[in-house]
Amino acid sequence: MSVHNNVKMITTHILSEMKLKGEKIAMLTAYDYSMARLVDQAGVDVILVGDSASNVMAGHATTLPITLDNMIYHAASVVRAVSKALVVVDLPFGTYQGNSKEALNSAIRIMKETGAHAVKLEGGFEVKESIIRILSAGIPVMGHLGLTPQSIHKFGTYVVRAREEEEAKQLKEDAKLLEELGCFGMVIEKVPAKLAGEVAAMVKIPIIGIGAGSQVDGQVLVLHDMLGITQEFSPRFLRRYHNLSAEIHGAVKSYIADVRAVDFPNEKEQY
Repeated sequence: MSVHNNVKMITTHILSEMKLKGEKIAMLTAYDYSMARLVDQAGVDVILVGDSASNVMAGHATTLPITLDNMIYHAASVVRAVSKALVVVDLPFGTYQGNSKEALNSAIRIMKETGAHAVKLEGGFEVKESIIRILSAGIPVMGHLGLTPQSIHKFGTYVVRAREEEEAKQLKEDAKLLEELGCFGMVIEKVPAKLAGEVAAMVKIPIIGIGAGSQVDGQVLVLHDMLGITQEFSPRFLRRYHNLSAEIHGAVKSYIADVRAVDFPNEKEQY
């Protein structure tokens, strides 16, 4: 029997077992109670309360503007909906870089005020001290390498990372470091599939890919992208499983038409 089917709750330990047995991990984002409930009931293994909420929930062009208070609000809403999935929360930009004490305080606030199970942060060697400090408090940490959206102004573009040998070597070193520090897993974003597969093979912790091919231990997508609620974002790695944008648009148009024609509410829909 599959590891994830045989448990009441997914834990970091269960994810490690899934990697060991070659079972792929399914991860999606969620930012509110209603959507998180649906995603959890469908059986997803991990729910990421991503700083992508900055884009899909708040309409910002990047992930940088979202605050720790914003992330806590979204994460608490998600946790109230979830009964099985592991809930991981992004530490937003400015809450952990360059100050390990602030990093610990940020992670503690998330864990205490949301009831989430783990935090995620971007970077390798440069955030080593923050990772060590958060882990020292017993808080599980997920890493994030490759394309790191919080560093968009440093890179200047969202193109594929680690195509060149030097950057690929650095990514491998950072992945090994994150494992050695004690991270329970990591996301690798938008890197060549071969490289991502090599990283997944060289570390014992689960590697979750987004735009990183199929040789990793699991996949993650932004819920609003894969459901087709957002339409502006169409990278090669995104598969749209639905076109909810068109369905919602049609439903709202029908509602407006029924209200104007005094067809809604009808006799059965009033007291």
